Amino acid sequence: MSKLAAIRPAQVTRIALMLGVALVLSGCTRGMSDLRDWVDQEKHKKGAPIPALPVIKTFETFQYADQDKRDPFSPSTAELQQDNGNAGPRPDENRAKEPLEMFALDSLKMVGTVGTGAGMEVLVKDPGGVIHRVHRNEYMGQNYGRVTAIGEDHIDLVELVSNGNGGWMERPASIALGEK
Repeated sequence: MSKLAAIRPAQVTRIALMLGVALVLSGCTRGMSDLRDWVDQEKHKKGAPIPALPVIKTFETFQYADQDKRDPFSPSTAELQQDNGNAGPRPDENRAKEPLEMFALDSLKMVGTVGTGAGMEVLVKDPGGVIHRVHRNEYMGQNYGRVTAIGEDHIDLVELVSNGNGGWMERPASIALGEK
């Protein structure tokens, strides 16, 4: 018997499989030269020029040397007089705060009235559910709201709010009787 005849079919299959793998692997290294050439060409290309930095504009400063004219960026004399605080209402900081001044006015609810005429009291419920008796000239709300009038279905107040210039201005407000 010859040596080739002594080879079994399983061994022939193994040899064929190894030859096939060797051919596939040899094909992977074959196409790298054109890739390397392309990469070299791209590296040697010059890039697009970078645009120049923009020129920064300088602005001329201006000093208001004319003493007869007012600087438009400083407060006017009327604004300065108003800021002195002599004109307009002011909150009374010496007075002790009342219990309903801890709450925002929109969180308080009028739930009813007690009495008639000048002796009428209003019942106001705070956010915690506690009901308070309020008389005319008492304070409520966080903006120094003073009760000016009590009706059977509403309370009228005057609040003191900042006018934005360091002073104060009065603003009317009211609370209506809540729905049942």
